Amino acid sequence: MEPELTPGSGTDLVAQGAPTALELSRGFAEGSLSPVTVLERSLERLAVVNPALNAAILVDPETGRRMAEASARRWREGRPLSPLDGVPVAVKDTNHVAGWPTRYGAATTTDAPAQEDSPGVARLREAGAVFFCKTATPEFGWKGITHGPLTGVTRNPHDPSRTPGGSSGGSAALVAAGVVALATGGDGGGSIRIPAAFTGLFGLKPTFGLVPYGPTSLGWLPVFGGLSRDVRDGALMLGLLARPDWRDAFAVPHPEVDYLGAAEAGVADLRIAVSRDLGFPIVEPAVAASFEHGVAALARAGARVREVALDLSPLRDALDVIWRAAFAGSLRHLTGAELQRLEPDLLDLVVSARDLTAAHLQGAQDAARAHCQAMQRFHRDHDLLVTPTLPIPAFAAGRNTPDPARFPRWYDWTPLTWPFNLSRQPASSVPCGSADGLPVGLQVVGPLFGEALVLRASRVVERAMNDA
Repeated sequence: MEPELTPGSGTDLVAQGAPTALELSRGFAEGSLSPVTVLERSLERLAVVNPALNAAILVDPETGRRMAEASARRWREGRPLSPLDGVPVAVKDTNHVAGWPTRYGAATTTDAPAQEDSPGVARLREAGAVFFCKTATPEFGWKGITHGPLTGVTRNPHDPSRTPGGSSGGSAALVAAGVVALATGGDGGGSIRIPAAFTGLFGLKPTFGLVPYGPTSLGWLPVFGGLSRDVRDGALMLGLLARPDWRDAFAVPHPEVDYLGAAEAGVADLRIAVSRDLGFPIVEPAVAASFEHGVAALARAGARVREVALDLSPLRDALDVIWRAAFAGSLRHLTGAELQRLEPDLLDLVVSARDLTAAHLQGAQDAARAHCQAMQRFHRDHDLLVTPTLPIPAFAAGRNTPDPARFPRWYDWTPLTWPFNLSRQPASSVPCGSADGLPVGLQVVGPLFGEALVLRASRVVERAMNDA
């Protein structure tokens, strides 16, 4: 049964003037702010908003205070580890933090503490980030919204009767509510970009292999990334994350890039292709109207904008096979009563994979590889591609889909995000307006390792929306 939902105003739950990570860093450097007081403000804000949002599922103030005090000493002594030193960061509960349990949003997991940080978490710890909470995710991050049997329903600060999206929905809710300036996420089919669009944030899915990630049965689909309230914070975070880790054999050596500086370079020399639906004609008119505002901003900034015809709808079958096979494989250790503890729709997904053959999986992987090659050919003529991030605004919290008849699975209402997991490309979501009073995102897609280009266009759209 789906829960009863009561519409409500999220006005008091949305961050109003909360500082960015870069503003916090500047305050630490000037001595006008302390990591200790900033953490206390985060804890106070969390106590106010979390009862309504159900976004943080583990809170450890003492660990956070120890980390904040150590950071304060480093700033006083003039030896911060990075500009991020002392900034509170919320961690998604699919990422390991040493000493904390990783439950993956699942009732079938245990509360045994992790022995080491995940690669991305380790990079943030090395940078001096302060960890004090973990955020809600659906079971094993399997869908594009955030609710499940372990933690219940997570809600959107813009309207608590709506979903924040997922699977990084808890992280998005805390950033949008001003509890933290940054939060971690993972994106295997849109799980950073979906909640970014639904909650009015910037979210970036890096190129597969740029940011180290832990072992996963989803192959090249998932990547580690972050959510922030502005593009510059996202660029700062990416620069700290994009460093290899021996635990990820797919992480590539990549020269250091000044992503923060790149974000300010503008788009005057860029060729930007526009697809309004990627061949999935389901974009709602209000979403399309907001998207056009973002496209117009890019054109005004000097980009050479051109509409293109792209039909990626045949890829739906490939994604369906890969997704079902991956989750059936990763949960193969569950039997009998344990399987029955899964959310019914996840159990259905796992059971449905039993009919798949090796030929099905090989065919799906071949289709994904061909798509990756086709997109790299596409980018010979186009520096970037922009689309709406999602075809709809946020829908009712507690539902897996806005309309089960039209959209049987989560990837049927998110067809503009997951194609770029299949192709391994970088893609962002940046706010471009609203529909029905709810945030709408514009997606910027770049060539492999083209994060700097993605940030340039994202920043132009962001500045135009802020000036509107």
